[in-house]
Amino acid sequence: MTESAQNRAVADLWVDPLCPWAWMTSRWLLEVEKQRPVDVRFHVMSLSVLNSGRDELPEQYKEMLQRGWGPVRVLIAAQQQHGDEVVRPLYDALGTRRHIGKQEFNRETIEAALTEVGLPAELADAAETDAYDEALKASHHAGMDQVGMDVGTPVIATEGVAFFGPVVSPAPKGEAAAKLWDGVLLVAGTDGFFELKRTRTREPIFD
Repeated sequence: MTESAQNRAVADLWVDPLCPWAWMTSRWLLEVEKQRPVDVRFHVMSLSVLNSGRDELPEQYKEMLQRGWGPVRVLIAAQQQHGDEVVRPLYDALGTRRHIGKQEFNRETIEAALTEVGLPAELADAAETDAYDEALKASHHAGMDQVGMDVGTPVIATEGVAFFGPVVSPAPKGEAAAKLWDGVLLVAGTDGFFELKRTRTREPIFD
């Protein structure tokens, strides 16, 4: 039986389609939705905004961040023109192309994602302009200000707590996804708890 809306929690998720680890977390949360009375709302953050002005970064990473402006600008433009509900399917379409299809975020890729979810292809024009950057930064800070700027994406806010992560590979499914959610809430809800981490020993597993 489906839980009534008033009995369901909301998990606000901030993601950048550039980040494979955020993609993994988003896939896990979609599994959690099936197992627990939780509705996931997608929001846009930007690694390009987060790392703006950081000259010490490797050149290859800087180049990636420069390319990363396009898809998040398009997400914000789509949200402003077509409503909050388009963020999730457009993020899914962009992320599937990037992380599963191994496509670069060029205009062709962005237009294909827009077309898939029924949005005008000309929204891809937003990738090349800073007209949406103030709105992008506002969305970014709505998530990041809750956890601090020394973390990245994903950020989750739910039931009065916010946290970075979890960083997990592969994304748990079924009851395993639900158990991780229960554990994350327990840890994040502990007053004064800040960090739990270990070195990554595998890359994102997208299967």
